[in-house]
Amino acid sequence: MPYMQSYTRVELTDFEGVSLVHFITDNWENIKNFKARPDDILIATHPKAGTTWVSYILDLLYFGNTSPERQTSLPIYLRVPFLEANFPETPSGEDLANKLATTPRIIKTHLPVQLVPKSFWEQNCRVVYVARNAKDSAVSYYHFDRMNMISAEPGDWNTYLQRFMDGKTMFGPWYNHVCGYWEKKQTYPNLHYIISFLLRKRITKGVHFDAMKQNKMTNYSAVPVMDFKISPFMRKGKVGDWKNHFTVAQNEQFDKHYKEKMKSTTLQFRTQI
Repeated sequence: MPYMQSYTRVELTDFEGVSLVHFITDNWENIKNFKARPDDILIATHPKAGTTWVSYILDLLYFGNTSPERQTSLPIYLRVPFLEANFPETPSGEDLANKLATTPRIIKTHLPVQLVPKSFWEQNCRVVYVARNAKDSAVSYYHFDRMNMISAEPGDWNTYLQRFMDGKTMFGPWYNHVCGYWEKKQTYPNLHYIISFLLRKRITKGVHFDAMKQNKMTNYSAVPVMDFKISPFMRKGKVGDWKNHFTVAQNEQFDKHYKEKMKSTTLQFRTQI
């Protein structure tokens, strides 16, 4: 575990209608002009939907046999760069992606569909979108923002849940994010849309959540801006943990809000097994 130095919490700013931190917007020209290649694979998610899990699975599928040493020598964030990341003490994501020697390059993003660099669409790249139900996403994101020292101050759970519903968490509203990629899928055949719940029913031992949580190459324990004394990066990975956080009143308010926000889409999620 790295020594946890003091970091200053940052404020979210509105960037083209999406809440982001200055670390990302400061590097926006480089992100916007990123040059994708036709064989690139882009993993897109709203935060805490299973991004690391899917990154690990795809990395294993493509390179597990030919370059097995990668699994024990390179952290997942170097094997699958986080495109828009531009945080203290680490190389930028777009710089890491540009230096990737693998074919294909596997790259991840949390950007909503309208902010994804145009070159990915122009090059007809494969895009894997992973969506998780809103209630578990909100809980997981809350605990992540508690331990991520360079995210905005999360406040208490009740305050955070309202912010989540208002779309004022980083990378914008969950509703717009999952629906935006769902709509894109209707006209872009190279977009594979996965509901996290369905994927979790087909796991093998190597990529089981508990195994990845203990694996230093996948659990982000070497990242200095994350305080594991508050919460691990990979916390539970379960469907339905929201029941341990939502009060009856919060759940009723959330369901009413959710129904309104999702009334125009055919996209459906399960919030319990």
